[in-house]
Amino acid sequence: MWVLLVCGALLTLADFILAFFYAPLVEGAGVGGSQVIGGVLVGNQLLFSQKIFYFHVPVAISSFLVFFFTAYYGVRFLMTKDKRYDTRSRIATEVTLVFVLLTMFTGDLWTRFEWGVWWVWEPRLTTYFIMTLLVIAYFVLRSAVDDEERRATYAAVFGIIAFIDAPISFAITRLVPNELHPVVLRSGGGLTGVQLAAFLLGLFGMLMFAWVVYQTRLREEVIKERIEVIQEELEN
Repeated sequence: MWVLLVCGALLTLADFILAFFYAPLVEGAGVGGSQVIGGVLVGNQLLFSQKIFYFHVPVAISSFLVFFFTAYYGVRFLMTKDKRYDTRSRIATEVTLVFVLLTMFTGDLWTRFEWGVWWVWEPRLTTYFIMTLLVIAYFVLRSAVDDEERRATYAAVFGIIAFIDAPISFAITRLVPNELHPVVLRSGGGLTGVQLAAFLLGLFGMLMFAWVVYQTRLREEVIKERIEVIQEELEN
């Protein structure tokens, strides 16, 4: 566990160094003076948005991948009614919420420096905002149902349906092309050399952090459940 945490920190640090000191701008990212983009006049702010990209995209991809396990363990729970899968699904959603909030924060910084505004209702941002609301709604739903089995069942079904928005949000820039949000991870004209190295270091670093947080929370829940079982046995 600690090895992964240290590796994640080192990879993220390497990502930071490469992104800010070595990685050149992607093709077409710079502007020679002020230009109107998305109806907004921007200048060299685009330079900083390129640096944010190396953290924002890995965090966003991590949120999609972790959210997958909400649905996966939700399916496993519905098939088996095993409480362990409900616990894993809930913890995966907790980790998803952390990465979703990080994505929204870094994404807002990116849009501010790239487009000159804090928010634009374009397809990628809109579908990701919906995903954020769905993740929050997952916990609202859980807190609204008292019966343990019904709560787990409703949460599993909701988590599976909510996850459908993740691949839609990921692919929306390809399904509904627009001039604002770039298509990331495309063939041709994408990242090369140091750019790709910085991006991959950031991605693996974030995935390691996500795994460590998930495993830490899972261990806490397992210990908590064992204590509750012991208390019930002592009371009986």
